[in-house]
Amino acid sequence: MIKTALIFPGQGTQKSGMGKDLYENSSAARRVFETANRVLGFDIADMCFNGSAEDLMKTINSQPCIVTVEIAAFEALKEQTDISFQAAAGHSLGEYSALYASGAVDLEAVLKLIQKRAELMNKAAEETNGSMAAVIGLDNQTVIDILEKTENIYAANFNSPGQVVITGDKTAINLNLDKFKEAGAKKVIPLSVSGAFHSPLMKNASEEFKDFVNNFSFNDVNIPVYTNVDAKAETSGKMFREKLPKQIYSSVLWTQTIHNIADDGITNFMEIGPGKVLAGLNKKINPELKTLNVFDWESLTSTVNEIKEKELV
Repeated sequence: MIKTALIFPGQGTQKSGMGKDLYENSSAARRVFETANRVLGFDIADMCFNGSAEDLMKTINSQPCIVTVEIAAFEALKEQTDISFQAAAGHSLGEYSALYASGAVDLEAVLKLIQKRAELMNKAAEETNGSMAAVIGLDNQTVIDILEKTENIYAANFNSPGQVVITGDKTAINLNLDKFKEAGAKKVIPLSVSGAFHSPLMKNASEEFKDFVNNFSFNDVNIPVYTNVDAKAETSGKMFREKLPKQIYSSVLWTQTIHNIADDGITNFMEIGPGKVLAGLNKKINPELKTLNVFDWESLTSTVNEIKEKELV
């Protein structure tokens, strides 16, 4: 049997219309949306299918929408084939979908967690002057060396070799962009985000979220989830509860996560959720990795056919 890891993308992958054809073609996906509508208290299906780019970019909308679509796609996949997988991971927000897929939390719990996370991160963004930028073409250590000599800027995401997202005070980032260019960066691209996610500017959100998370029970799991804060395989429900609040202000160690999964003998991946961002990162991290995608009905059908052909079950 070929071992497979499920990976789920994070904020920034949202787009209007996402999940609509899954809703129309899969009863399992439709049930996820119906549950989300009830638990979240608004018509999230309408937001996913018809929301404007501006509305979907808002943290309070994008986070629950993306997770709902990811879980709907996962359930639609399960409805079509007896897919088995040996690990899961999610990029920032996507970690919640990975926890659901592994059985650490149920659907209602993960939706409530995401709704609160989005509210607190949005609040923190409004109370601080934060921003983020992608540094393209510099190795990780060079970026780290620059950040160690620069105040109020931090590493948010280690996405792939040559792609690190920085985060922090907006003024500090704008004043120091040239340092990365002078060090050899091909590009430094300011990101259209509302705050300094994965930085100390999110500490207040993290503390409030910790209190909220403590009201939930997390199951121990048999399928490990590789967590963002340390890139390590985790199966303990207690540790999931401890790590999730830290994730809000900590770096996302994505490159390290994919390396660790591959080092543990898994080289087949399935990205579930909007777009193909993580598949692209996988190619840069390790060109030998194989990544299938499930983000709409057409890609789901194609992936199901390949699963059956390659016996990925």
